[in-house]
Amino acid sequence: MADYYEVLGVERTASEEEIKKAYRKMSRKYHPDIAGPEFEDKFKEVNNAYEVLRDPDKRRMYDSGVDPNDPNASAGFGQGGFGDMGDVFSTFFGGAFGGGSQGPTPRTQPGRDALASMSIDLRTAVFGGTEQVRITTFGLCPDCSGTGSADGAKPTTCPDCHGSGFRQKVVRTMLGQMMTSAPCERCEGHGDIISKPCPSCMGHGRVRVTRNVGVKVPAGIRDESRIRLANQGEVGEGGGAAGDLYVDIRIKPNEQFTRDGDDLHCWVRVPMSWAVLGHDLEIETFDGMQTVSVPAGCQPEDTVTLKGLGVARMREQGERGDLVAHIAVEIPTKLSDDERALIERFAASHDEGATHVAQSSRPASGAAGGKKGFFSKLKDALS
Repeated sequence: MADYYEVLGVERTASEEEIKKAYRKMSRKYHPDIAGPEFEDKFKEVNNAYEVLRDPDKRRMYDSGVDPNDPNASAGFGQGGFGDMGDVFSTFFGGAFGGGSQGPTPRTQPGRDALASMSIDLRTAVFGGTEQVRITTFGLCPDCSGTGSADGAKPTTCPDCHGSGFRQKVVRTMLGQMMTSAPCERCEGHGDIISKPCPSCMGHGRVRVTRNVGVKVPAGIRDESRIRLANQGEVGEGGGAAGDLYVDIRIKPNEQFTRDGDDLHCWVRVPMSWAVLGHDLEIETFDGMQTVSVPAGCQPEDTVTLKGLGVARMREQGERGDLVAHIAVEIPTKLSDDERALIERFAASHDEGATHVAQSSRPASGAAGGKKGFFSKLKDALS
């Protein structure tokens, strides 16, 4: 029996949320559309493990030593583990003891879900929009329209199993000879045969295609979000209904703005004279040019907030966060003789009596032993 906990990389005591998180990680890693078709079996294994561990009843069954994915082992587990005896006799005696027999496998099967990833810029995250993602998956065969037949003829009844999809055979057991049933090899359990299979899809009704899919990105979307597009996944066998497409969203870094929740932050460099006297300046935003009013006496790391120019709030239609401008005061490092004289005159009249700097019990940002805050790190990055 496969170790489903090991497949998902979680402990046996993992919570439902931990299992879900591990599944999302592993499904992205091994999905054939991303990792390659050689990982299809591994992807199926991950899906099987998740289908069992996500369901409390199936998980209890599995923890008790019974694999719910094994029809023989899981039959009748809720009735003390002995199963439905009719099913047992049906398996060995072809339904002679009243057990129901399995029917043929339909040629038309629903398609699997597909997974893709897409990177968007910060502007799209702020306002939303429609982006294109390119995916490679199974699509409807254009030559046979999903029927699997080259000439459009309907499948004919299999002469070996007579449409049942199964054939009986005698097997030797410790109890003697017994009759059992297995899928018909000629029709592969379908009960019918396509006389002239379509050469493009080999009778499967679908082919691998590459196409662009439009993804409607909602305003205010966050990084590492996942969008579901119904019926945009892979088409099933025999032209069956398509599964869903899941698109993982990544937001690319922006050179001017940094996002924090629903707010945008930026740094504005101003000369010392503007900080002292005050000044209005224009900055470019996602909403066009906006005025930032630097107040007189502005100190380094002071902020000016522009209301409603941040990221859209997804749960509050029409509402947006703020744009916060952090003021970086530029201190001149090279002065002419005239400039130095002016500063000295200012110091003589303004800084008379200044003998020391007030001490603080809190270490300065970036000082030894002090932990830099988010915006201090942002400032260093722009220095």
